[in-house]
Amino acid sequence: MAILEEPIKEPLHLKNYIDGEWVESEGERKDVVNPATGKVIATVPISTEDEINEAVEAAKEAFPEWRRTPPLARARCLFRLKQLLEEHFEEVSRIQTMEHGKTIDESRGETRRGIEMVEVATGIPSLMMGYNLEDIATGIDEYVIRQPLGVFGIIGPFNFPFMVPLWFAPFAVATGNTIVLKPSSEDPISQVKIAELAEEAGIPPGVWNIVHGGRTVVSGMLDHPDIEGICFVGSTPVGRDVIYRRCGETGKRVIAMCGAKNFALVMPDADLDRTIAACMTSFFGNAGQRCLANANLVIVGEGLSEQEHEEFYQEVVERFVASASRIRMGYGLDDTVHMGPLRDKKKRDRVVGYIEKGLEEGATLLLDGRQFELVNDIPDTCFVGPTVFENVTLDMTIAREEIFGPVASVMKARSLKEAIEMIHQIPYGNAASIFTNSGKWAREFQYNVQCGNIGINVGIAAPMAFFPFGGMKDSFFGVLHGQGREAIRFFTESKVVIQRWF
Repeated sequence: MAILEEPIKEPLHLKNYIDGEWVESEGERKDVVNPATGKVIATVPISTEDEINEAVEAAKEAFPEWRRTPPLARARCLFRLKQLLEEHFEEVSRIQTMEHGKTIDESRGETRRGIEMVEVATGIPSLMMGYNLEDIATGIDEYVIRQPLGVFGIIGPFNFPFMVPLWFAPFAVATGNTIVLKPSSEDPISQVKIAELAEEAGIPPGVWNIVHGGRTVVSGMLDHPDIEGICFVGSTPVGRDVIYRRCGETGKRVIAMCGAKNFALVMPDADLDRTIAACMTSFFGNAGQRCLANANLVIVGEGLSEQEHEEFYQEVVERFVASASRIRMGYGLDDTVHMGPLRDKKKRDRVVGYIEKGLEEGATLLLDGRQFELVNDIPDTCFVGPTVFENVTLDMTIAREEIFGPVASVMKARSLKEAIEMIHQIPYGNAASIFTNSGKWAREFQYNVQCGNIGINVGIAAPMAFFPFGGMKDSFFGVLHGQGREAIRFFTESKVVIQRWF
């Protein structure tokens, strides 16, 4: 066992960060518990409506001066922030493992992707450029400039506490806006650390604010007239029925990136060694708490006889279950561990409930995640092991609903067309993957599947920071997505100037 050093030695007393100051909250406090050890590592405030209003006012007052700051100067702050994040890379990665439960390798990957967001945002002097044309009529020129709008609210999820807010925050700040960020109260420590480093990087008071809390803070953001837009990542019911609806009612811009039920298709010509390896990460990485996690494995018999399809199906299933059964579970700071706990006992119980529902509806349990061994001497309170069902049909709950845990449902399709139709029977459209060596099948898949992120021989179709994070159907509500150029457009307004001089 190789346990890495824990960076949090004693429970932290977290505060809000408003107008460049760490401010005590008047709200009640909540424990932040390491889900692997059961130990309290911090207490976080559930802030009041007055406190969110105070943060918005600070951001509003900071906006005019920050907007006038040249884009190159804003980029230099982000360059310094990137360097500081690099210097604290291991520390912030370990913090993520302690507050969330994911393995240290997964945390390092999250840290790297978060830093890449900051890195891309440093290119704002070019990314924010407009365009122009001389002589649209005799002696008249026209051009477009992109201008920031003001204050934006960012609502972070629990599953990627470090990375996901960085899908938005660096782009908002780089374009000249100011932000009020609400981390998940379940694992808020990463965002506190980022705010500390943002201050050290020279980002002025009021530009980058943190307000901890729950529904009161979210409602305060949605209702506040001085917030121009909201960025949200979370469940579909909240994203659609709360965030998207209320932003529409109040005239706010919105990016609402929501739930998923992702499919992975295995074609007869797939490289099974690489396919199974990719599937282990995509189905069971982050303990399945990932909006890009695959959940439904479809084994396709395109071009095969019925007997050949059955033999192919059995081979894939046997290899999939065998690999899943070898996944080592325990404390994520042990670098020999492959999978950590779910974020808390409530989430663990929810996943167990889905397993029981699958059995109740007639699915066959090939690998039971309720039975497992841990490699460390720690409580098993929040753990569920890799779980694999077969004989799953699309009318079953486990095939349709987002479980957000390490549960795989195995199904068959006689053809690629049938498999694509299966994907389209599910209301979500976040991601889908195909494993094949056929360019024809791959193109048909990417052309026809109604999902925002497509993987071809890639299990986790996660876009890089300079591409948008796609989403369709019930997985996304809004017009522009997070990351890259679409984020630049979201955080700016296009102003058209038509000029003539006499």
